[in-house]
Amino acid sequence: MPLRTKTKACTHEHLTFAPSSHASKVGYKQPTPRQLIVATNAQGTISNTTSSASSGLGDQASTFPAPLVLPGDELSWEPTYHGQSMSSWVRGSYRNAVTRDRRTLYLVPPPIFGKGLEEAESWKKPVLKGKKTQERVAWTEKDTQNVLEYLRAFYHGMEVRIMPGEPLCFSADGDEEGVPVPPVKKARGGKVKGKRKAADTKSPTLWLQTHDSTSLLGVRTRAIPKGLYSNQLNLNDLLEAAMEILPQDAYAIVILIEHDMFEDEEDDFACGRAYGGSRVCCVSTARYDPALDAVQEVPRDHGWPASHCTEYIEKCVAEAEEEEEEEEEEEVEPKKKKQKKSAVEKSVKGAHVVVSPMQAALKAHVSLPSLETSPSAEALAGLWLGRVCRTASHELGHCFGMDHCVYYACCMQGTASIIEDARQPPYLCPIDLQKVLYATGADERERYKRLEEFCERFGEVQVFKALAAWIRGRIEHLDNGKKDNTRDNPIIILD
Repeated sequence: MPLRTKTKACTHEHLTFAPSSHASKVGYKQPTPRQLIVATNAQGTISNTTSSASSGLGDQASTFPAPLVLPGDELSWEPTYHGQSMSSWVRGSYRNAVTRDRRTLYLVPPPIFGKGLEEAESWKKPVLKGKKTQERVAWTEKDTQNVLEYLRAFYHGMEVRIMPGEPLCFSADGDEEGVPVPPVKKARGGKVKGKRKAADTKSPTLWLQTHDSTSLLGVRTRAIPKGLYSNQLNLNDLLEAAMEILPQDAYAIVILIEHDMFEDEEDDFACGRAYGGSRVCCVSTARYDPALDAVQEVPRDHGWPASHCTEYIEKCVAEAEEEEEEEEEEEVEPKKKKQKKSAVEKSVKGAHVVVSPMQAALKAHVSLPSLETSPSAEALAGLWLGRVCRTASHELGHCFGMDHCVYYACCMQGTASIIEDARQPPYLCPIDLQKVLYATGADERERYKRLEEFCERFGEVQVFKALAAWIRGRIEHLDNGKKDNTRDNPIIILD
């Protein structure tokens, strides 16, 4: 369960970079340093001349921490999920090559609504009756433009543009007998999928008009009684529409949707999904709205990088264990808890104090006012933007043939909940970074510089200020060839 305490704010005094104690309980085994280096190599080998510093791996745990694997996280459900190494990605037949004629990424702004569809357009507003509403901010065209510019930096080396032509438009003129509803296809890769919730099967079909289509494309909807949104759009139909409008010169496209989405009748909602082989993906801004954080129990102050706060991690595990013990009607063993605490104190005393990229990121994070208590409209808008940027870059990663990451805390990690989503970093781990650099032809330092420049425009936004600080620390390590020897002591003390 997330922690949203109203008592004294957490100081994030200690960070941990190893998986939580819950990881071993469910069977997740962190790869060894040697395995990580091999996974970064396109040949899948390691030689005596291979340097852990040059590969960005080895003992740099405070730059690239391990997955947290907290209760309810995706890796806690699939702890033995096979990771996709650099060599397996290079050899993968599912991967589409970037060519001279196909190296553009297109961002499709949220569709507009034609006359007569005012009610359907209003579905993008959350149902917050009787709930906290004073924090409400709106998604704007400027935010969409900022997502575009973020993706330009994240996928530096590719052309990244807004989709040309007239915007997508939902029309009220569809003829259900004359315009077939697209068939459902299984998506490859995605981010945040909720639990099942009953839907109204009699909900209407919306009809999407594209600038280069002579027919309307059907998008099914469903009503959600007592949901956070009154109605949702079908994700599979939106992805089918994306395939219809994929330009000839496109490597991939991502469609932004302001409405809540569902993939099938078995899930509650979906924030993003990709048909990786078809080079299309779709991202919804709906569930990332900060106005829903209290209802969805998203711990703002323990989003990345504070998600690696030792106290927070231990409390998440302890709460889950207590709930499990209550369900099994077993008594809590005080001795066991005391031993766990002593082990942490011992690690703290022996920790190697360094100025690491993660430390720099956390210092930047805590330098700004708390997002839990009276946040500014600018901070909330930036929080929303950062969440959408991270998911858009994740879904496009699937279009590059990347699978979910199991090696590190990474932008390409799978996500089992909106809470886990907030804990994940915006950066790529060394293994997935190698894949992106290989595909785009970009220089690593130049790519980092472009991301830093973007982030510096949002100096009052936690995630972007923290990412900029992390990048500066990472570049310093690359330039100086420094090693961070904290793998054996996974706790770091802040100055």
